[in-house]
Amino acid sequence: MYKRILVANRGEIALRIIRACRELGVETVAIFSEADRGAAYLELADEAFCVGPPKGADSYRKIDRVISAAEIGNVQAIHPGYGFLSENAHFNEVCRSCKIDFIGPTPEAMGRLGDKNTARKLARDAGVPVVPGSNGLIGDESEAVRVAHEIGFPVLVKASAGGGGRGMRVALNDLALKAALQQARTEAEAAFGDGSIYLEKYIEHPRHVEVQILADQHGNVVHLWERDCSTQRRHQKLIEESPSPGLSSETRVSMCEAAVRLIKAAGYTNAGTVEFIVDSQGGYYFIEVNARIQVEHPVTEMVTGIDLIKSQIRIASGEPLPFEQFQIVASGAAIECRINAEDPQKSFQPSPGKIERLIAPGGFGVRFDSHAHTGYVVSPHYDSMIGKLIVHQPTRREAVVTMLRALDELRVEGIKTTVPLHREILRHAAFVEGRIDTTFVERSGLTQ
Repeated sequence: MYKRILVANRGEIALRIIRACRELGVETVAIFSEADRGAAYLELADEAFCVGPPKGADSYRKIDRVISAAEIGNVQAIHPGYGFLSENAHFNEVCRSCKIDFIGPTPEAMGRLGDKNTARKLARDAGVPVVPGSNGLIGDESEAVRVAHEIGFPVLVKASAGGGGRGMRVALNDLALKAALQQARTEAEAAFGDGSIYLEKYIEHPRHVEVQILADQHGNVVHLWERDCSTQRRHQKLIEESPSPGLSSETRVSMCEAAVRLIKAAGYTNAGTVEFIVDSQGGYYFIEVNARIQVEHPVTEMVTGIDLIKSQIRIASGEPLPFEQFQIVASGAAIECRINAEDPQKSFQPSPGKIERLIAPGGFGVRFDSHAHTGYVVSPHYDSMIGKLIVHQPTRREAVVTMLRALDELRVEGIKTTVPLHREILRHAAFVEGRIDTTFVERSGLTQ
């Protein structure tokens, strides 16, 4: 086991990692930008270093500064959390070249799965269903039009290096396709420095279901069942839950086994998430792998009782998985609401500023993961998420009731949050009955 780890992140996930390390008896080194100087969670780390000004590109994403902090802090490993440098294969390589373990997959596995086009080929070779689409990257308009006519409209234009809904456009005809190609390329180039794109058949009203996996360095790979992330707004997740409502037991098992096959084929180690879409007939199709811990990982922790952050650290240090697949049982139902500092009444406009009062909910089966507190100032420089509210109960219906109670207890004053929207969604008949898909929120008029 490591003696000292650098946490290359901020906010809620940094606090989550620090807590896991403290319970493992591992010392932590935190980093922070000038905007996060004085953040309360930094006091829980054994040491903390400033790595630059507020902008993430000049601090948390600055590889040389992060590595310098790691070397000064004398750490054996770096945990990247999610976002920032977590899926940066170059950073991964730099860590290893500096004799510092990267708590995540190898750079090679990250590269194989980080490129969506390459990942699709790996999936096909492993016998994992993929959405019908182009066999490779699209070169020009004429090729895009030809492929679109072969697979049939509507089609989805997707950036090979995309994520979070960026570099993604739906096209219903030739004219819309040509415009979508240019828009997706431009957006992807600006966001990821890579404008390459490919086409997929657009599956209408799909569910978004992902499988959590763990893979050690000794060839052992297990899945920790699935999470449903269908409750979204413009491809941005709002609510996640496990198990996925409406998924048959046969489809559930088949999908999870497919995820394990893909991870083995990719030579992947550590924690990862294999994402699928599920059509109205129950057919499932691979879309991508997130080569890092996910924001919604607590949902899986609640239903399986397995600490994913501790598992990541143990795997990276060389320990074998302490359990086999048959020992991983999902119990009850868990739901997570992302609490963002945004105003749903004003097109989700960010709402930075000082939190005048924060009261976290509690009670049986309630967990609130947040770095925020009364007096905390939400910065305009970073993602707007200030916390995650998670509940776990024996049944989904009980979980919904508990979440509504917990949302009513949660007090965040001084800024606007997405709490009112979550209340509306959880009370909507379609959500209560589990009749959700990725277009449910917009179709229901919940974000108008």
